Amino acid sequence: MSRLAAEKETVGAWRDIDKKLTELSGLASLASEEKDSSLMADVEKETAGAVVRLAEMEFELLFQNELDSRNAMLAVHAGAGGTESQDWAEMILRMYLRWAERHGYKTEVLDTSPGPEAGIKSVIIEIRGNHAYGRLISEHGVHRLVRLSPFDSDHARHTSFALVEVLPEAEEVDVKIDPADLKLEAFRSSGPGGQHMQKTSSAVRITHIPTGIVSSCQSQRSQLRNKEVAMHILYARLLELEVKKKAEEKAKLKGERIDAGWGSQIRSYVLHPYHMVKDHRTGYETSDTSAVLDGDIDSFVEAYLRSKIGAGK
Repeated sequence: MSRLAAEKETVGAWRDIDKKLTELSGLASLASEEKDSSLMADVEKETAGAVVRLAEMEFELLFQNELDSRNAMLAVHAGAGGTESQDWAEMILRMYLRWAERHGYKTEVLDTSPGPEAGIKSVIIEIRGNHAYGRLISEHGVHRLVRLSPFDSDHARHTSFALVEVLPEAEEVDVKIDPADLKLEAFRSSGPGGQHMQKTSSAVRITHIPTGIVSSCQSQRSQLRNKEVAMHILYARLLELEVKKKAEEKAKLKGERIDAGWGSQIRSYVLHPYHMVKDHRTGYETSDTSAVLDGDIDSFVEAYLRSKIGAGK
């Protein structure tokens, strides 16, 4: 029913824009015949708005994967480097939260592991909204930061890394899991969370034995809720594994080169000695690093999606 509602909304939007442009064409002809400058000005203003809306709708045509319309789960993991990388991971998290806010998406932090001094070791958030997964899949990979360290008394230049994973929201109908294939473990939560969470074994770790995939959650207040979130994440990871396998099989049939893995460096953020954010897959770059880190990543997303269409993938 949700898919049907989404399809109806899409069809309705295209019919509305078609009707709008037909009406504007008629008004433009009328204004030209009667030499009505006031009416023509109104038509031009309305047409400009319609063109912007049409561009937004054409952008959505770039989503060709059946999973693109789904909600997304986004995980950020700090790389080696201690506090530097953990601070970078928190900056990445803020960037995506601001991006989601710009698009009116709803977000929820499912699980987080804070750094001992600053930043975060890892975090996973759910982002709910139309085409959340289709837009964010461009962010899957390693993000590299070059800057003068705020944690170094010598203010030396440091390079930090963070891994971003983007998973499609999955449900039981997408992936079948045999309960006998699951290994459940309870352990005490680490880091902030209150005395109750630290004194009781409320955190949950679930291992899917056939694949070796591990999913855990320790941020929720009860063991039951931690288990629910961990299962939610596990379903998403298993669905991602299926998607990856199908992509590899399709590439083999076409004789295409298969990517060695998801963990390749995709983007560099340089804050010293100059300002530049560059995507290494598309070549798209900008010097406005402040805007990008404040969530303005749509140009990178569009460049990536258009490059995939151009490559026929």
